[in-house]
Amino acid sequence: MSFDPLVPRAIDLPRPWAPAAPLSDLDDGKILAAPSDRAQWPAFRERITAWRDDARARLDYDDALYHQAESAWAATCFTVAQVWLWDELLYDFEHAVFTPEKLVADFERFGGIDAVVLWHAYPIIGIDERNQWDWYRDVPGIVELVAHLRRLGLRVFIDYNPWDTGTRRGRDDRTELAELVAHLDVDGIFLDTLREAGPELIDRLQRAKPGVALEGESKLALERISDHHLSWAQWFADSPVPGVLKARWFERRHMQHHIRRWHRDYSGELVSAWLNGAGVMVWENVFSAWVGWNARDAATLARMVTWQRALADVLVRGEWTPLVDVGPDLVAGEFVLGSTRLLAVANPHDRDHAMTVPGADASITTLDLCTGQLATGQVSVPSHSIGGLVQVRGPVPAGLATAAAWVAEHPHNPDAAFPYRETVRLHAGTMPTGPRIPGEGVVVHSGRHRLTVRYRMRETGIYAEAPFVDEWKPLEPRLHDLRTLERVANLATDVRVSDEITADQFWSFVQQSGYEPRCAQGFEPGPGTGPATGVDLSDARAYASWVRGRLPTEDEWQLAAGAPGWRRTRPGVWNWTESEHSDGRSRWVILKGGSDHHAEGSDWYVEPGIQSPDFSCKFLLPGFGLARSPWIGFRTAWDEESPT
Repeated sequence: MSFDPLVPRAIDLPRPWAPAAPLSDLDDGKILAAPSDRAQWPAFRERITAWRDDARARLDYDDALYHQAESAWAATCFTVAQVWLWDELLYDFEHAVFTPEKLVADFERFGGIDAVVLWHAYPIIGIDERNQWDWYRDVPGIVELVAHLRRLGLRVFIDYNPWDTGTRRGRDDRTELAELVAHLDVDGIFLDTLREAGPELIDRLQRAKPGVALEGESKLALERISDHHLSWAQWFADSPVPGVLKARWFERRHMQHHIRRWHRDYSGELVSAWLNGAGVMVWENVFSAWVGWNARDAATLARMVTWQRALADVLVRGEWTPLVDVGPDLVAGEFVLGSTRLLAVANPHDRDHAMTVPGADASITTLDLCTGQLATGQVSVPSHSIGGLVQVRGPVPAGLATAAAWVAEHPHNPDAAFPYRETVRLHAGTMPTGPRIPGEGVVVHSGRHRLTVRYRMRETGIYAEAPFVDEWKPLEPRLHDLRTLERVANLATDVRVSDEITADQFWSFVQQSGYEPRCAQGFEPGPGTGPATGVDLSDARAYASWVRGRLPTEDEWQLAAGAPGWRRTRPGVWNWTESEHSDGRSRWVILKGGSDHHAEGSDWYVEPGIQSPDFSCKFLLPGFGLARSPWIGFRTAWDEESPT
């Protein structure tokens, strides 16, 4: 391994400053490293101010897009959440309806969220010919969902996958994306794996919807800050004394969202965001891997965004002074606009620290940002959290008073334990049953079986585990490589696993049973000698129940595939298994077998081609019947010792 995944790469480290170096040396930094010596802080501020003035002049910086009224919201979009479109807080699988109120209610842990990215295709794209546009357009009610989320006060982003080149080809990406933006009436676009969009794409999108905002992933080039309103502060390592976000310093209206998706301690991102007047991304459900926020960090974020929203004008237009000395062990940034002064203080250490409240005359009101109370004498800043003061001359504005009252009722929570979620295996419900089909398929004998399972280390993992923990940026060979795990399957009875169910068999079932799925989209059964495809998990379970059977588990499927008499139908298709799981946020199932379909050109696609029996694919379930695919079929299974 050529890198240590627990250590930031060289390109992720903060950019050091040197008084005698050319100013342009700071152009490529992500974070401008702060000096550890407080005596150097004034010189550091002078240096980065000179760099900003020089860089703007060199680039002939044009901020015209930041003057658009339609996109002004982006400058104060302090929190954005990555949300899988089929997150069980957003979609109810039992009733097949979207539940945006349930999602927004959960966001209250973070003080509410300003925007959501509706993640839609990865990691299931490539299972068949459907492209990234199909995975949005085929969703019933998605236009209404976007409108509903906006009524609930959220801005809505969609996801653009520039790497999607191996699925169904239609028109060029610029045309497809622009039409989708106009059709869904979304506010922004997240550029997945892409730091920046090209001028032609930007122009087409602005014509489709003036003011639509673009958010690039990771560091954005200085030249592109003028036409990208937002960017991720992803994989950004900081200096021991928290430094200055370069893009935010260059353009105060450019919003950055801190995110380290595999970390279980988000205090570093919170400290940096608070000191820089910037934002944070919340991403707890990372492609079905649970990386939840602990109570301490969620409470810190809630307190932080409450003050940021109340002081948004101060943060965007105020005079910003980084690295204000408020005493040992604490770091502060000062923002002043008119009669309002914000002293944003961070404590990156392992114990609480206090700071002295600066003197003020009787006309100035000082609020403690940790408690929401009037501040006198000293105020405390919790360990690995944020606090500080806001001072106002004259009456306290209503927005600040409301923020103070909210903070007073939501005290700091020191609990930094990781909030594990239990993943459980779900079971099918009962269905009317018909005649059992005896004697077909192969038998797996009861007893203890040791299995070796292979899978590809995508960001989904394979079962309930997070595939990466506290890693900065998983790269090859940590990402996309083949892994193995050992499983023990204990079978209480012999199990018979059938051949693949054919289209004729499934069509006969539909005709004789009168079966009608709850969600009929894509359900087009008919006769045929090939495998029964275009069925989702509930369709396959209904058939299995009708023949007084069930679907095989992934272990039974694998064991049966190694037994004499095992056959595969052509064309080769993936098989559903009775291995559906949920942690209350993600619902997924194990597919076995592989298929003859090939989506080529990107490692982000579902694995193409026929796979060996020991290979497992973790498939996240979409709703509304969208799991139906021409490349997924199924088999049935029976417990041989069960009564018939």
